[in-house]
Amino acid sequence: MAVFVPFVLPGERVEAEIRQEKPGFARGLVAQLIEASPDRVNARCPYFRQCGGCHYQHIPYERQLEFKAAILRETLQRIAKIELKSEIRLHASPPWNYRNRTRLRVQIAPEFPPQTGKTGRSGDPGFALGYFRIGSHEFLPVRECPISSPLLNRAIARLVELRGLNCPAAVEEVELFADAADERLLAWAFCGREAERRDLLRWAEKLERELPEISGVAFFSSRRRSSGRGSSEHLSSQRRSSEERIEDEAPIDPKSLAQSGAKAMRYRTRNHEYQVSAGAFFQVNRYLVDELVSVVTGNAHGDVALDLYAGVGLFSAALARSFHHIFGVEASQTSHGDLVQNVPANVKAVGARTEDYLRSNHLRSDHLRSRPVQQSPDLVVLDPPRTGAGKAVIRSLVDLGAPRVRYVSCDPATLARDLAPLLAAGYHIEEAHLFDLFPGTFHIESVMLLAR
Repeated sequence: MAVFVPFVLPGERVEAEIRQEKPGFARGLVAQLIEASPDRVNARCPYFRQCGGCHYQHIPYERQLEFKAAILRETLQRIAKIELKSEIRLHASPPWNYRNRTRLRVQIAPEFPPQTGKTGRSGDPGFALGYFRIGSHEFLPVRECPISSPLLNRAIARLVELRGLNCPAAVEEVELFADAADERLLAWAFCGREAERRDLLRWAEKLERELPEISGVAFFSSRRRSSGRGSSEHLSSQRRSSEERIEDEAPIDPKSLAQSGAKAMRYRTRNHEYQVSAGAFFQVNRYLVDELVSVVTGNAHGDVALDLYAGVGLFSAALARSFHHIFGVEASQTSHGDLVQNVPANVKAVGARTEDYLRSNHLRSDHLRSRPVQQSPDLVVLDPPRTGAGKAVIRSLVDLGAPRVRYVSCDPATLARDLAPLLAAGYHIEEAHLFDLFPGTFHIESVMLLAR
């Protein structure tokens, strides 16, 4: 029986406590490390093994990359019988302070409860920011996050120091997003139903006064469902182990409750500047954005390109330099609004679910209105959420028959399921890239360059 135990290394001997048994496997936790691997290192984060965000900080960074490449290769083979014939090209990141965004839980509780029978002040509120403890929804208070940018850490420490500035009880989570220079912040908060707009705006004024790096604060209703993109990588892993039908899901834009200051931020990369609004998706690793864009869009040119799950236009803006016509398809209204602002005239920003757009054959009709008949785009780029593209989208891509497809994946399992029908339809993998966008965690971002 296989026993899955986190925070160990190959070759180590441990005493483990079995916490869950299933047919054929079990899950456990380390009770005692009997014989340590010579590779083991001390974790830099004081919350390691408590916080659910990081899993590999006990492993030297070079070995993390080796393990991730092996996991990617093994997952493709196990799920879809895909044998990578080429090497996996590794794109390393500085392992610390790489996140430009983090989302934290807010906990407000009476620090000094009132004594029974006495009148007067009921006690000062206790304010804490934190993440979930590993494998649970139990709150873990933190004062720093070593994988987040220096500016984010200063903001976290300052908020805790100021005891939340009388944060309204309705605020359940706070997300902080830093610009490329790590000088300015955009903040947005997720609130319960009892939120009072006046209280929220009063708190925003305090934040902007005491933390002058904050350009604006947006308030949204709490999200009960996630698109699988964005900061959820740091909070939890949404995995589907069964062979259930996976379709692309339109991101749900949370309801706006209030707004103070700037609604968006300008994020500067090597070749482009992007408008990114509060709540919009943008890549989290501030060190690898340019390298990712270069691999996905580089050495590609032609008449028509299709950018699916386009977000704010990270790839569309780059493709506009080497293609005559680009169709960027994005379901989120917030991200689509930014997409419109971020791309030149030869990019058509389409607000639609990818599945709906492909099924309704908009691409061909759009193209016919602008150019002579062409049966397929020259290139398709897709960057779906963690759930993958799904059967309907992949079926449409096979029907389109583009000579080149570039798939950006944040989950090897759904990547394997999506790649299988593409390879069966005559595509082959020209290059396989692993971008370590999330050092210290088990998350794997990959880019597959397909051609036929």
